[in-house]
Amino acid sequence: MPKTPSIGSKAPAFSLKDENGESVELAQVLTQGPVVLIFYPGDLTPGCTIQLCAIRDEWSDFKDRGIQVFGINPGNAESHQAFTNKHHFPFRLLIDENRNVSKSYGAEQDLLIAKIVRRTVVGISKDGKIIYYKTGMPKNADILKAIKSAT
Repeated sequence: MPKTPSIGSKAPAFSLKDENGESVELAQVLTQGPVVLIFYPGDLTPGCTIQLCAIRDEWSDFKDRGIQVFGINPGNAESHQAFTNKHHFPFRLLIDENRNVSKSYGAEQDLLIAKIVRRTVVGISKDGKIIYYKTGMPKNADILKAIKSAT
């Protein structure tokens, strides 16, 4: 199992393309405020749909606090675009083709003969420090509370 980043540690830098082919660089987006990364196993799957739709449904709570949210998995642009179009996500989905970013955030898991992205939520402060880290599907209120208390 990859090493899990700890609260207070520097968030691993990355640059990934979104579903529209636009580059997203962590250092750049942090200049606009805190960031929440949602690592999830697959587009259009039941658990991932529930988790990302919950963020969408409470989007104003994130937006009002200046928090940018990005979903991340190894799916391709077409898959991400279909997922976004079907559920009208107001946030971008990033393509982690080789799962290198997932690995660097401790969100890759070995399952028998395959490696998958483990459902993981990471909050990063504007100064680039990890302020929230939880596997599974934490409540949005818990994510928002952690970011509010750290900013």
